[in-house]
Amino acid sequence: MEQEVSQQEAQQERRVADRDRPDVDLSAYGRELLHEMLWSMLLSRRFEEKCAEAYQMGRIGGFCHLYIGQEAVAVGAIRALRSDDYVFTAYRDHAQAIVRGITPRAVMAELFGRVDGCSGGAGGSMHMFGADVNFMGGHGIVGTHLPLAAGVGYAIRYRGGDQVVLCFFGDSVVNGGPFHEAFNMVAKWGLPVVYIVENNAYGMGTATDRVASVEQLVTRGHAYEEMHSERVDGQDVIAMYDAVTRAADRARDELRPTFLEAVTYRYLGHSMSDPAHGTYRTKEEVQRERQNDPIATLCDRLISQDLLSQEEYDRLDKAAIAASEDAAEFAENSPAPDASAIYENVYRDEYLGGLDRRDAWR
Repeated sequence: MEQEVSQQEAQQERRVADRDRPDVDLSAYGRELLHEMLWSMLLSRRFEEKCAEAYQMGRIGGFCHLYIGQEAVAVGAIRALRSDDYVFTAYRDHAQAIVRGITPRAVMAELFGRVDGCSGGAGGSMHMFGADVNFMGGHGIVGTHLPLAAGVGYAIRYRGGDQVVLCFFGDSVVNGGPFHEAFNMVAKWGLPVVYIVENNAYGMGTATDRVASVEQLVTRGHAYEEMHSERVDGQDVIAMYDAVTRAADRARDELRPTFLEAVTYRYLGHSMSDPAHGTYRTKEEVQRERQNDPIATLCDRLISQDLLSQEEYDRLDKAAIAASEDAAEFAENSPAPDASAIYENVYRDEYLGGLDRRDAWR
């Protein structure tokens, strides 16, 4: 056990050492964009905190995977996209859905399993969808959405469009078959897909370096010659924004895909049923990582460069808390789906023979 802990500590030291955060003049990005990114991260954080509260009160059922600590990855990446680009993600999807444009009310109602949820209450925590903002889910089966993203990239190229597909996934996916199948296709066919692995150091309760044969997951992308691969500080929203901006340009102009390893960290457990520390990681480790909080880091940088005042930050934070409270109240008042809705969206057209025939074999 002591050997395992020492190995995890060594891994964490390497992750921290890999973070190269140069002293950049942020004024070039403009106050509006910077404040929008800070607002999106604050809203994501406060929303997830409200989700944790609602889950503990029994208002949210099933699994619930929170994004606290990883906000800079979603915000930096999605803010770099156009409105007609596409986003795929896995089951830790609440914040990404909100950043993409699905309202906090619709996301919270989905978490509560209500009709006003973005998936009509049928998806729950892991299956957020928003066709109107090209948010393509929210997928619970590990790694299976990577080929789907490749398929949308193929459709874009087939139709002669110039949109980009952004696909988030967790670190354990790089050890599975769908990862390599999808990467081979997008690299061979030059599809406009940007894949981002959110390396938060753990696949559920297993440290990444215990199961991956490479020290840096970005190495996996080097096997595909036509794919650009890059490692990014996932706790730096500016670094994420820049990396995805470059990747999107590369996809549009060169028809060349990109693989980004975002080095990040989740402060809570894999899901709400998983303790934050005390089992597979120590309390001290989590506390050390919290010193590199993406929200506090951006706030400090903006204040130091006279791009944000403490009063402006407090106002944004207060608004984020209010929006999260409003979302929970809205979800609580939204009705549950009618029992008959269980048969909806199972078949594309009406089932031949009616509902009576459907289950006659039982």
